[in-house]
Amino acid sequence: MNLHKFTDKIVQALTDTQSPSYRYIPMYDRQLPSVQKLKEIVDVIREIIFPGYFGNQLVTESSIQYHVGVNCEKLNHLLAEQIYKALAFEANGSDIESTAEEKARNFLVKVPEIKRLLSTDVKAIYDNDPAAKNYGEIIFCYPAMKALLNYRIAHELFLLQIPLIPRIITEMAHTETGIDIHPGAKIGEYFSIDHGTGVVIGQTTIIGNHVCLYQGVTLGAKNFVLDEVGNPIDIPRHPILEDHVTVYSNSSILGRITIGKGTIVGGNVWLTHSVPPNSRIIQHKAVEDLFSGGLGI
Repeated sequence: MNLHKFTDKIVQALTDTQSPSYRYIPMYDRQLPSVQKLKEIVDVIREIIFPGYFGNQLVTESSIQYHVGVNCEKLNHLLAEQIYKALAFEANGSDIESTAEEKARNFLVKVPEIKRLLSTDVKAIYDNDPAAKNYGEIIFCYPAMKALLNYRIAHELFLLQIPLIPRIITEMAHTETGIDIHPGAKIGEYFSIDHGTGVVIGQTTIIGNHVCLYQGVTLGAKNFVLDEVGNPIDIPRHPILEDHVTVYSNSSILGRITIGKGTIVGGNVWLTHSVPPNSRIIQHKAVEDLFSGGLGI
């Protein structure tokens, strides 16, 4: 058999869109959002929020409005285009273009609030890390800021019910930093992640203000509720961390449980039950409570 006939058989097999062998890889015949363009969008937002730290141009007090203004116009154009492609992924209709433009403008309105929240995050990270020399070092160097910028962008896009794009943006940061935050999670102000590698925050997690997580922390689901055909149901299944909670490295907090205000969870703890405010959870105590049914306070 010559090479042409050999490859032709393979191509015929791979392009059989009716084959039951490939039933979980649906055919898609439109243009998806561009990962490269979304990276550009995140970079533009980074320049808007942290003027002077990123980008190729020097920003001064006299030129800051010009730079931010130009980047806001660029952001609106780029984002509307990508939102259009994302909306087309889930629906058809002549009004998709205008809907995309409206959602892009609605996101632009949220950028000042994203900047405010990130400012509180910078302060929280600085306060929790004696090694940090100044706020600028945190903005420019710390992986947690990269992850939180992407998350706070993605969260607002998630609230605007834009498909695909929020998840792509958080996965960009996940790839670069090892910090995995679902865009659906709700995170308050003054949020700090120290080191960060291996942190996982699930979709329905709720985190209050002044919360600090260390590397390897998982805020995950304990189990899933399934529908009548066996598919997972999207209901609240991740923890609630109230204000001023600290969770040390490699601890797993699982299920729809509440960690009360002011609680400290030590390292390497497996926690699947709620604890009241101002609790102190350490590994051996958590193990004892697992067998005794206590609260671990």
